[in-house]
Amino acid sequence: MERENRTMNVEVNSTYHLVKQEDLNHHGTLYAGRTAEWFVESGFIAAAKLTHPENIVCLKIHGMRFNKPVQRGEILCLESQIVYAGRTSLIAFVRAKNNNDSLLEGFITFVHVDLDGKPLPHHISIQPVTEEEKFLYQKAQALRNEK
Repeated sequence: MERENRTMNVEVNSTYHLVKQEDLNHHGTLYAGRTAEWFVESGFIAAAKLTHPENIVCLKIHGMRFNKPVQRGEILCLESQIVYAGRTSLIAFVRAKNNNDSLLEGFITFVHVDLDGKPLPHHISIQPVTEEEKFLYQKAQALRNEK
C-alpha cells in the first residue's frame, strides 16, 4: 500500500543550552565540538518531529559557520526547521542566537531509513511560504545537488 504524501508547513523548533565551563575550548569560548553536538541534535529534533526518530540518521553537515565567539554563561537558542524534503532526505537549517544576535548557522542533511538502515521514502513535502523560507529552500536544494 502506497503512503499518501504529506505537505508540511515549515515549523521552527527551539532548544536552549547554557554555555558552562565544561563546554569551553582552550581560548575560553564555546568549543566547536560541543556546538556541533547541539547543532545536530537541534536539526534531528526538527526531522524527528515529522516522522519517527528511529528512522532518522545524519548524513552530512553542510556547514556550521560561527559569526562570533560564544562566551561562558551565555544562553544559546538553537532554532531548527526542515527547509527541504527529497524522496528520502530531509534538510534542516539551524541557527543559534543569543539575544537575537545570530551566532552561527548552517544546514544538515538527514536520511529517512528503515530499521536495517536502508533509505526509505518518507512521503513528506515542504511548502515554503515566506520569502525567507523560499530562500532557505533554494539554498538547501542547491546543497542537495552538490557532489
